[in-house]
Amino acid sequence: MKMQAAILYQPGDLRVESVDFDDQINQGEAIIKISHTGICGSDLDRILKTGTYSFPTIPGHEFSGTIEKISEHEAFSVGNPVVVAPMQPCFSCENCQQGNYGQCTGYKFMGSRNDGAFAQYLKVPLKNVIPFPKHVPLKYGALIEPAAVTLHGLNRIKITAGDTVAVLGCGTIGLFAIRLAKLLGATRIIAVDLAQEKLETAKKLGATILINSAEVNATEKINELTGGVQIAIETAGVPFTQVQTAEITRNHGKILLLGTAHKDVTFPAATFERIIRGEITMTGSWNSYSAPFPGQEWQTIIDFIGNGSLDMNAFITHTITLDELPKTIQQMADREFSFNKVLVDLNL
Repeated sequence: MKMQAAILYQPGDLRVESVDFDDQINQGEAIIKISHTGICGSDLDRILKTGTYSFPTIPGHEFSGTIEKISEHEAFSVGNPVVVAPMQPCFSCENCQQGNYGQCTGYKFMGSRNDGAFAQYLKVPLKNVIPFPKHVPLKYGALIEPAAVTLHGLNRIKITAGDTVAVLGCGTIGLFAIRLAKLLGATRIIAVDLAQEKLETAKKLGATILINSAEVNATEKINELTGGVQIAIETAGVPFTQVQTAEITRNHGKILLLGTAHKDVTFPAATFERIIRGEITMTGSWNSYSAPFPGQEWQTIIDFIGNGSLDMNAFITHTITLDELPKTIQQMADREFSFNKVLVDLNL
C-alpha cells in the first residue's frame, strides 16, 4: 500500500513523498494509523544537523493514533485509540534485565534508529502500544512521551510536599516540570526563562514566581527570595543554566538535569566546591522508561490527562500538516516564531 511520509535523506534534506508501506504483520505486531505527531527539540538537530543513524529514515517519535491492523491480542482491537512508546529495548542486556531500559545497550528507537511517525502509518511491536482513553482528544496522546520523560526525572528526585522548586527553561519539558511538580506537591515553583510569553504560560500551569532572566540576575533573585531552593530543574540544555543550578540550590538540596549538553559544561571552582560542601545531589535523567516496560510514567500521565489534572491543550501552540513539516522545522530552528509544542496533524 502507499502512504505519505516525511523522509530524511541526509541532514537538511527532508522530503514529503508517497512511499510504499508493507502492511503485512507478524505475531506481536500492530499497524498504527497515526493521528498526530509532535515535533521534539531533538528532531530539529536530527533533521537539520546530525542526521539519523542511517538513510533514508522517517523521523518522529512522539505520536498517537488508532489500531489499523493487529495480530491476535486480547487487549486491543482495530480502531482502538493508542499511544506508542518509541524505544525498542533488546530486553536481554544486563540493564534491561534490571528494568533499566533507558540504558539498554542494543536498543532501537522509532524516528532515529528505525522509521518513525512523520507518516500516515507505522508498524510497531505490541509491547510498545498503550491504550488511550476514548473520551480524550487523540492529539493529546502525542504529548505523552515528553510528559513521561519529565515525570521519569521527577520520580528520580522524589519531590516532597511543600518543596520549593526552580525550573530553568520554560520550553515543553520545562512547562511539564512546572505542572507535574505542582501535582506532586511542590508549593513554591519558580519559573525562569528569557521569553515573557513562556513565563505567562508557566504561570497558568502552576508557577508561583516568574523571573525573566533577560531583565534580572536570576541567581541573585532566587537566592534573595528563597535562600536557595530544595530542588533545581534544568531543562534548557545550556551550559550557563546547567552551572546555575548549583548556585541556587540550598545545602542538601537536589538538582535534576533534563536538558542535554550541546557544549562543554565548566563549573567554576567555587561553584563546584558549593556542591561538595553543601552535599548537593545532582541527578541525571534519560528517557521515560521503567519496569514493567514501558513504565508507570506513561500510565500516570494518561491518568492525569483523563482526570483533568493535566490539560495538554495548554502546551500546544501550533498545528500543521505533513506537507508543511520541512518548512516549519527550518522556521523553528531559526526561531522565526515563538512555540512550545508543535503538532503535525496526519488527518489533514
